[in-house]
Amino acid sequence: MSIKPAPICLAEFPRAILHIDADCFFASCEMALNPKLKGLPVITGRERGIASSMSYEAKAAGVTRGMRLSDIKKVCPNAIILPSDYETYSLFSVRMFDIVRRYTPEVEEYSIDECFADLTGLQRPLNMDYAAIAGKIKDDLDTELGMTFSVGLAPTKVLAKVGSKWKKPSGLTIIPGYNIHLYLAKLKVEKIWGVGPATAAYLNKCGVNTAYDFATRGKEWVLARLTKPHYEIWRELRGDTVYPVSTEQKNDYRSISKTRTFTPASLDLDLVFSQLSKNIENACIKARRHGLCSKKFAFFLKTQDFRYSGAEVKLDRPVNIPHEIIGLAKQYFFEISKPKTLYRATGITLLDLSRETGGQLDLFKKAAKAKKFSKIYEKVDALSEKFGKHTVFLGSSMRAMASLQHEGDRGDAARRKKNLFAGETQRKRIGLPMLRSVN
Repeated sequence: MSIKPAPICLAEFPRAILHIDADCFFASCEMALNPKLKGLPVITGRERGIASSMSYEAKAAGVTRGMRLSDIKKVCPNAIILPSDYETYSLFSVRMFDIVRRYTPEVEEYSIDECFADLTGLQRPLNMDYAAIAGKIKDDLDTELGMTFSVGLAPTKVLAKVGSKWKKPSGLTIIPGYNIHLYLAKLKVEKIWGVGPATAAYLNKCGVNTAYDFATRGKEWVLARLTKPHYEIWRELRGDTVYPVSTEQKNDYRSISKTRTFTPASLDLDLVFSQLSKNIENACIKARRHGLCSKKFAFFLKTQDFRYSGAEVKLDRPVNIPHEIIGLAKQYFFEISKPKTLYRATGITLLDLSRETGGQLDLFKKAAKAKKFSKIYEKVDALSEKFGKHTVFLGSSMRAMASLQHEGDRGDAARRKKNLFAGETQRKRIGLPMLRSVN
């Protein structure tokens, strides 16, 4: 005789948390703009040489994320492979979040294609129950953006994530507190948001195979064997709110990374270093925007056959201007780079980030010199804000700025870069809402 799992939370919705996840977002944006593509195997990422997003028709044919173009053509000869248009995708993303904010101001922009929303207490003001509100938000998103969204409604963020993944594509899954156990009993522990492969393997060894097995373990057992984040996940699975919906813009980062893949691959080390210099400038721009400084950085070079080399460098004080980083990177660059080697990508990661401060004078007055550079970059950032990113850039980045990121078949520009509106330039855009094509 089978034993029915016992409920672990009796309240229907102590809080009502919605998770919204766009289905195949980049590919869906392309199909929303061009409805003739619907029902076809659409793939984005041509400029990178790999699939970054694909429609369900492409997935059914065997295309997977990260698959090379040459392999895509073998498994799906009729694939429609498009260059990624991230500017357009970001406009769709803004529209998505704006639609959700019609119903609640408590919206957390978790990524470009997903968000959390807190619906708690909105039943009376909106004259609908939580399930109806969730359904109305999904209908508005589907209709107005011309693509589908998978939605989960539950008492916590972790459970809402379970719901949005439950039925894809275009699913709406409601998980009231008294039914949590029914879903957790069918969910493998490795599918829980926040549980990695190593933790899942350990839990399996302990006889914990499903999310329900995990959620019904005792508090003492969890605390004795797992870390605080996993204890918090355990609580969320049981219907206890640990992770609130955060509406604040993210300004704290553990690291900042910028990478750049270019085609064709190059033997010219000066060009490759220029690409790295541009990455460093981009990383520093983001660090300054968020008032952060780096105490350490790491950079890498990637060859045409996907071999990596790199270095990690400590700084003598926190910085967010590129001069010092580029100078130090150059010293190591020519030590680790190899002549007559084809390179296809460079990348930089700013590490040990901290809040920007006035700094202290050192023996050689380097901090005072850095302060002068900071004043210069305040002007540079102001010019970029007015006229577009990289209006002013360093000479070491000149060749990267002057060259196309991709040439040949992979260099085909995305739609948004080809069609500029009045008042726009290649470096400065105006924030227009994205409208869907109507045939």
